[in-house]
Amino acid sequence: MTSVLRSYKGIFPQVGARVYIDPTSVLVGDIALGHDVSIWPFVAARGDVNHIRLGDRTNIQDGSVLHVTHKNNDNPEGYPLIIGNDVTVGHKVMLHGCTIGNNVLVGMGAIVLDGVIIEDNVMIGAGSLVPPGKRLESGYLYVGSPVKQARPLREAERAFLQKSSDNYVATKNEYLAES
Repeated sequence: MTSVLRSYKGIFPQVGARVYIDPTSVLVGDIALGHDVSIWPFVAARGDVNHIRLGDRTNIQDGSVLHVTHKNNDNPEGYPLIIGNDVTVGHKVMLHGCTIGNNVLVGMGAIVLDGVIIEDNVMIGAGSLVPPGKRLESGYLYVGSPVKQARPLREAERAFLQKSSDNYVATKNEYLAES
């Protein structure tokens, strides 16, 4: 696993317990992964000009890109990337300098930009664009480009948010058992 973890200015990614990182992925710099996280093939995560934090049981699927925005005079903190617990990030998602709560699903191919805040228990539809600075309220499905609040989540969808996370924890455990 060490070949996929690279330092930037002497800072290496930190990895929690029982984490799976596919050997085709690259994680650079100030990144901290919680426990039971899974990083799938061809994920690129650069914690170079700010930091990236992933909560427990979060999964980042194939081909996703995680990045941050640098600190500057107009924005002294810049925009780190903060992802909560039990988050499913679909294939080929772009997350850039945003904050994502717990129990969130970001659909395949979605783009989430600087300063966005996604509250807990949210689903974002595949291919959606979340423009800079937008706040997505808890308990809703959001779709479109730019994203719009579509409707409240159904009970089955709320349950699926946790089920998706649980499924990826089980799958990464199978991968870990083979390594």
